[in-house]
Amino acid sequence: MAQKEHLLAAVDIGTTKIVSIVGKQTENKKLEILGMSKTASKGVKRGVVLNIEETVNAINATVTEVKKQTGMQFKDVFVGIAGQHIKSVRNRGYFNRDSYEEEITKADIQRLVDDMYKIPIDAGEEIIHVLPQNFVVDSETGIKNPVGISGKRLEGNFHIVIGQIASAKNISKCINRVGLNVEELILEPLASSEAVLTEDEKEAGVALVDIGGGTTDIAVFYDDIIRHTAVIPFGGNVVTWDIKDGCSILTRQAESLKITFGSALGDLAQEDKIVTIPGISGRDPKEISFKSLAYIIQSRMEEIIDAIMYEIENSGVLDKLSAGIVFTGGGALLRHLPQLVKFRTGLDVRIGYPVEQLAAESIEEVNQPMFSTSVGLLLKGYDNKQKQQQMIMDARKEKPEPDEEPEDEDNKKPNLFENLKIKLDGIFRENDSTM
Repeated sequence: MAQKEHLLAAVDIGTTKIVSIVGKQTENKKLEILGMSKTASKGVKRGVVLNIEETVNAINATVTEVKKQTGMQFKDVFVGIAGQHIKSVRNRGYFNRDSYEEEITKADIQRLVDDMYKIPIDAGEEIIHVLPQNFVVDSETGIKNPVGISGKRLEGNFHIVIGQIASAKNISKCINRVGLNVEELILEPLASSEAVLTEDEKEAGVALVDIGGGTTDIAVFYDDIIRHTAVIPFGGNVVTWDIKDGCSILTRQAESLKITFGSALGDLAQEDKIVTIPGISGRDPKEISFKSLAYIIQSRMEEIIDAIMYEIENSGVLDKLSAGIVFTGGGALLRHLPQLVKFRTGLDVRIGYPVEQLAAESIEEVNQPMFSTSVGLLLKGYDNKQKQQQMIMDARKEKPEPDEEPEDEDNKKPNLFENLKIKLDGIFRENDSTM
């Protein structure tokens, strides 16, 4: 019974793959993955669902498989959202409280958050996330958590993530058609950062870069606060297409070349190595040198890195990223990528795996950069559910139910007299029976 209560499920709808995953939180706060299934994604382009029927079939296949693996049924799932339509803005809100002396409560912060959902946005858009950054109480600035502080005026700075309503609705349609409900839509770079970043990195300053097939997701943290999020509308697929066009081969051959022999630095590729690709329909095979392949990849990866750096500069904290950049996603496994990034940016680089958050009992296959978003959706889902439960508990404490209110003295006195009367009646009945 306890296992069902703590069970969480997520669906990661990507450009190249769709993953369904089920897990639970262990006693030491680690995530145990109970089941996972993935399949090729055909109805999604650059993170956006275009063909609902194909996407539904892929989701249904993975959900059915993961239910067989675990022997468990589930209805509610956390789902990732990305795509080039995603944008973020910063906004500031405030209100004046009734009293200087009363302490600020979580309800006051929630009031500011709710106000952020009412800001004007373009037609056809909706607010996906409102992320608090820091607060100001009267003249005191830079407060991360104002709960318990006394003050009259409460201000808050917020990072707001906005996306297209149509894209969100298409995701919900796909999930609903396989008999599931969307518990929450979560921005994919936020999910990935939950899986691979450490608390120290978020405090020191770090940029999380998730290179997927169709998009590259970015989340920038400094002083343990989210500073910027962005989705770049290209990823590993453009590298594959460049290899396909540059070498005049098939897409599947180009993808295989990239994964098996590709390098992000042409200077480090072996000059004397050549790979032979079978010809199309009986034609002569093609010979491609490792060096030529690497230079094709490098030219495109340099463009992607430049786009990443543009977004990091927009965060305003580029010079404060002591922990540098953490790469994750399937594209992060490209050979010599950390060296190329460090050469072009001067920042420290590491490849992010979700191993830090996983319990030892988890499926071994999950500990790969390509599954960082999937694992992060479960982690973010747990975090959000705990916050909601805490808010409900806090609200009950602040507003006790009417039947829980203590009785006043006037109500208590009749009860005392009634008890005395019952006891006296009992005594008189005993005396009557003995006479």
